[in-house]
Amino acid sequence: MSYQLLLLVHILSSTLLFGTGLGTAFHGWMAQRSRDLRAITVVDRNVVLADWLFTAPAVVVQPVTGVWMVRIAGFPFTKGWLVLAIGLYVVVGACWLPVVWLQIRMHRMAERALRDGTPLPPLYQRYAS
Repeated sequence: MSYQLLLLVHILSSTLLFGTGLGTAFHGWMAQRSRDLRAITVVDRNVVLADWLFTAPAVVVQPVTGVWMVRIAGFPFTKGWLVLAIGLYVVVGACWLPVVWLQIRMHRMAERALRDGTPLPPLYQRYAS
């Protein structure tokens, strides 16, 4: 695969990663503000789905294409900017994993509240804030 094609895939996956993150965060925030349990439940389900369909694959594609490009370009992995980029990727990933766990829990709580005809539990509100 050519460097240019890898770069294109890398840029597109980073755009997808960032865009999905912003889109789901905004969509979730707006659903929370509506206080409509049905809307919250649907949006929470879609946020989790978007993470599996778009974010997770992009999370895998980013390091694969990045490492591949570094090898093609012949850069040492000890270059300062590369060490920083990899470090930031790891930090962001370490922050993202708990968020995914929270999103799944929030979706389950919203589904349960909707099914049982009860309000969202206080724990949900703590996660949402």
